[in-house]
Amino acid sequence: MRRFLIAASVVASLSAGEPASARDHADLSARLDATLEDFRARYSFPGATAALALADGTIVTAATGLADIENGRVMTPETPMLAASIGKTFVAATLLTLENEGRLSRTDLLADHLGDRPWFSALPNARTMTLGQLLQHSAGLPDHIYLPAFRAAWTEITQAEGTVLPEDLLGFVAGMAPLFAAGSAWAYSDTGYILLGLVIEAVTGQAYRDIVRTRFIGPLALTGTFPSDSRDLPGIAVGYVAHDNLFGLPERTADTEGRLLWNPAMEWTGGGLASTSQDLARWGQLLFGGEAMAEDYLDRLLDGVPVAPGVFYGLGVAIYTDTPRGPVYGHGGWIPGYVSSLRHYADHGITVAFQINTDVGFIDDSSDLAHALEQAIADLALEAAK
Repeated sequence: MRRFLIAASVVASLSAGEPASARDHADLSARLDATLEDFRARYSFPGATAALALADGTIVTAATGLADIENGRVMTPETPMLAASIGKTFVAATLLTLENEGRLSRTDLLADHLGDRPWFSALPNARTMTLGQLLQHSAGLPDHIYLPAFRAAWTEITQAEGTVLPEDLLGFVAGMAPLFAAGSAWAYSDTGYILLGLVIEAVTGQAYRDIVRTRFIGPLALTGTFPSDSRDLPGIAVGYVAHDNLFGLPERTADTEGRLLWNPAMEWTGGGLASTSQDLARWGQLLFGGEAMAEDYLDRLLDGVPVAPGVFYGLGVAIYTDTPRGPVYGHGGWIPGYVSSLRHYADHGITVAFQINTDVGFIDDSSDLAHALEQAIADLALEAAK
């Protein structure tokens, strides 16, 4: 098997004679580097990046494999990938800033903001769901992503060169029965976050992508994060899918120049960002550490509804309360060709993130790669925190 190249970096000075913390960070970087290489050898994925944000402000990063197999482009810690549903954490944070400003409330009915739209009354639970329920996936909305009609229309939607209209996505659930009465149960729904994007734009009069840049991406120096709003995304790793994938994509999801063969703009506020593992770790450290905005917000962010024993879902965040490592907050992301993970270990003040440029084995649960890598990186991070 061809041996992939590997690259790593650490945000710390590592010259001889430095204090023990710098030497510790160098050792941690080497171990993270070795962990990624070990997983690549065992699971044969094209490439991956990872980052650990430590309590002292250091971010350790690593990368392994290739960002483009056919062209031999090496994966580096600076290589962005589609972050998929991790973008929901930015949507939720934006809603919280607007609530801080008194421009909306989580208890608002969705109808208070969008009830005059011509398509509104066709939504399941149109008149009863609240913004908070949409944020927590408890509004009873189906998820358009997994509907047969959406899959059948995938090629037409994703071949569009411009921005896919959110209203077109909402059309897939129009007239459907709700999954349950609003607020009475839980079911993940990208459709709900599309509606939240429309609320943000209605309240502010600005495009969501502009708002997230000016409120978070710019001020927090997330220099490797940007909207995934076209096929041409600078420097992005090529994503690879199974030959029998859900949407009929070729196994290499980009052309020879690295331009995506489908338009990720269709994701919009269901995710909608490309990022690096380093930026995701930095974002998670700030968001879950209570430092992403000036006002207090953590109690609202972590106000969760039950999903499973020991698992809750807050405002764009999964909350695991019963783990050997203490409370864990975060989100995963999947979009064709890419898998991402963001986890914050609250008792230890550490955040970990990784991204892989293939989703083979992820959708059908035939591989434990994502879970196993998440656990291995967490073990490294928590050992470093001792």
